[in-house]
Amino acid sequence: MTAHQPPGTGSSLATGDIDLSDTAFWGLPTADRQAAFARLRAGDHPPFFAEPESPFAEQGPGYYALVRHADVTEASRNPGVFCSSRGATSILDLPAEFNEYFGSMINMDDPRHARLRRIVSRAFTPRMIGKFEQDVARVATQIVDDLLATGPCDFVEQVAARLPLTIICQMMGVSDSNYDMVLRNTNIILSGADPDFLSDDIGEAVGQILGAGQELADLVTSLAVARIADPADDLVSSLVTANIDGEQLTSAELASFFILLVVAGNETTRTAISHALMLLTEHPAQRALLLDAFEDRIGGAVAEIVRYASPVMFMRRTLTCDYTMNGHDYRAGDKTVLFYWSANQDETVFADPARFDITRSPNPHVGFGAAGPHFCLGAHLARREITVMLRELLGRVPDIATAGPPDRLLSSFINGIKRLPCEF
Repeated sequence: MTAHQPPGTGSSLATGDIDLSDTAFWGLPTADRQAAFARLRAGDHPPFFAEPESPFAEQGPGYYALVRHADVTEASRNPGVFCSSRGATSILDLPAEFNEYFGSMINMDDPRHARLRRIVSRAFTPRMIGKFEQDVARVATQIVDDLLATGPCDFVEQVAARLPLTIICQMMGVSDSNYDMVLRNTNIILSGADPDFLSDDIGEAVGQILGAGQELADLVTSLAVARIADPADDLVSSLVTANIDGEQLTSAELASFFILLVVAGNETTRTAISHALMLLTEHPAQRALLLDAFEDRIGGAVAEIVRYASPVMFMRRTLTCDYTMNGHDYRAGDKTVLFYWSANQDETVFADPARFDITRSPNPHVGFGAAGPHFCLGAHLARREITVMLRELLGRVPDIATAGPPDRLLSSFINGIKRLPCEF
C-alpha cells in the first residue's frame, strides 16, 4: 500500500498497517475503520492494495482504493473510462458468467447495460412504485402489530428484514410460502466472509453460493412460464411481456435480474432500517427532532441514515484507457474500488461527517451510488420503504431502542447487521 500517514486522525492503526483486503480489518470497531479511512483520504494519492486471497479466483495485480468523494463521483460519471463489465461487485476477476448471474446489469456496460435497464426500468418509475404504496403501508402496519405482540426481540428478524423482502416478493408475485427460502438464499449470496452463512470448507462454500443462485433462478423461471400463460398484476408479468422497440428479456436475463432484485432490494434496505434504529438510539436529540415534525424532517432523516450507514460499501471499476483524475495518473487495466462508505464521510464535502444530523443540507451522499448510469434503480423504492417503516414504528412505538450491541456482518461489501436486540 502506498500512502503517507497524516497526523491527528486518531486511528490506532498506522497508515502502513491499514489493509482493506484483510477480512480482519472489516471486523474492527466502526470508529477504528472510520479513523483509518480518514488517514487514507488525507494521503497525497489513492492508496494501493494487494487483492484479497480467495478460493473463487486468482489474485490480480492489485487495486487503487478511491476513498474521496471527488474520485468516486468522477469515476461514476465516466463509465466509458471506468467500466463495470470486468466486474463491479468483486475486487477479484471472477468469470463473466458468474458476474452476470449474480450481478445482472451491475456488471455490464453499454450498450448491453442500457438495453437491460431500459426494459426493467419501466417497472421502477415513481408511478409504478406508487401502485405499491398501500402494500408498503399495510405490511409495515402488520410488522408493528406483530412487534407489539412479540415484545422485545431481534429487530433485524422481526422488523428490518421483513418489510423489504415482503414487498419485493409481492411485487414479483412470489408467494409467502417462498419467503424463508428467498431470505436464506439472499443471506448466503451476500454473506461476505461471515462464517454464520458459509461453510469453512471451500468446496462446500462454492456449492452453497451457486446453489442459492440456482434456487432463486428456478423460482423466477417457473413464475415466468406461468405468467406467460396467465399474466397477473405483478412485476414478473410486466417483465416477461415487456417489449420495447422489439426487445425482450431472455430467460437468463430475467433470472439474473431477479437475483439482483431480491438480493440488493432486500439486503440494502434491511441494513438501512437496522442502522436507523441504532442511530436514533445513539442520538436521542435527533430522534426528538424527527418526532417533533416527522413529515417535514423524514426526507432529510432518510438521506442522513443512508449516508451514515452506506449499506453497499464499495463497487469496483476497471480502467479502459490511460486517464488522469484529480492529479493521479491511471493506466489502462488498472482496478479501482469506489468506497462509498468513505466518500460519505469525506471532510471536504460533509462538515463534521461523524455527526449524525437529520437536518444536514446539502447532503450529496453516494449511498445509492453516485450520479451516472449505474445509480441505484431501486433508490425511490428504498427511500419509500424506509420512510413508511419509520413512520409506522415511531408513530406507534416511539420509545423503541436498541438493547445491546449489534452483531455485524463480517463483510467488506455490505455494512450489514445480522442481529440487533431491541426493547420498548
